[in-house]
Amino acid sequence: MSKQNPAGGATAEQLKRNLAGKYLTFRLSAEEYGLEILKVREIIGLMEITSVPRTPHHIRGVINLRGKVIPVVDLKCKFDMGDTEDTDETCVVVVEAAGVDRGSTQMGILVDAVSEVLDIQESQIEDAPAFGTGVDTHFILGMGKVNNAVKILLDIDAVLSNTDMAVIEGMGDTADAEVESEAAVV
Repeated sequence: MSKQNPAGGATAEQLKRNLAGKYLTFRLSAEEYGLEILKVREIIGLMEITSVPRTPHHIRGVINLRGKVIPVVDLKCKFDMGDTEDTDETCVVVVEAAGVDRGSTQMGILVDAVSEVLDIQESQIEDAPAFGTGVDTHFILGMGKVNNAVKILLDIDAVLSNTDMAVIEGMGDTADAEVESEAAVV
């Protein structure tokens, strides 16, 4: 029988059961990561990214995706792993992330390469390791053990800070207004 945590939350077994499911896996450098497939809207090849002044270094800029301006975050840079190099395999994964106001925001995350969609079972997921108080791992849902490899399962809603999301949401509002005003001129 499993014990509930003192705060009245779910047991570790319940959390793992909630994490089981389909994940889009991708590569950053030599490491493999996974995102819940329900958060993924589409995968697109690398396209022109327009940089936006005075944004954090890990926010690469914006793309125009079928008339909608979408901010793009360089995930490698966000994780202090260096900048993502633009190659034939570099992709933008468009995801739906929780916004500051608890609504949702579409954004792109730049990754080295998309791997595959995996169905990860409850028995294949372990908790994120504890590295001590100096290391923040709240954005890691768990560690998926698949085919003798470890996939770091990310909580995309927690990857970006509230400050990042405020910047991203502001970028979308400003860029959408500019696209509308340009369309009115034409």
